[in-house]
Amino acid sequence: MRTATKGLIAAFALTIAGAAGAQYYNPPPGPGYDRGQTVVCESQNGRTVRCNVPWRDARIVQQISNSACVRGQTWGFDRGGIWVAQGCRARFAPAGFGGGGWYPPPNWNRQIVLDCGSGQYRYGFCQVDVGRHGRVYLRQQLSRAACIEGQTWGWNRAGVWTDRGCTGRFVVDRRW
Repeated sequence: MRTATKGLIAAFALTIAGAAGAQYYNPPPGPGYDRGQTVVCESQNGRTVRCNVPWRDARIVQQISNSACVRGQTWGFDRGGIWVAQGCRARFAPAGFGGGGWYPPPNWNRQIVLDCGSGQYRYGFCQVDVGRHGRVYLRQQLSRAACIEGQTWGWNRAGVWTDRGCTGRFVVDRRW
């Protein structure tokens, strides 16, 4: 019986230690907050801390620390949940489009003209948020090298890529 009690106490202590870096919080209603819960995850003494959450991805709702919270450097999300390091302390919410999340500001849906090129015949990327229903068109080829969609230029939701000397003027038809 003593061994079972010690095991129960040890399991309880580990549960409390794991939760020490995470504080759940029900946010007030208003823009920028999800209807669900948020979690504060904090790196203490510069150490990496993991905060288990039931989400598929996370976003920062509020940075609390003076230390920078930069995704991929001082915080991230993986199968284990949110991790924070190097003094990052922030309030996180589920990322995504359902039940809250980010929505574009007024006049976000518009056309953007962008010059993008492949310097020294190498792969280049010009970052612009195309949106989930957007499209990119080549308006004018600016290089001698051919600009052929799918071969020497293309696009994804994050922007326009060019390769093998293609330089062009692109129209980003940004749509949410």
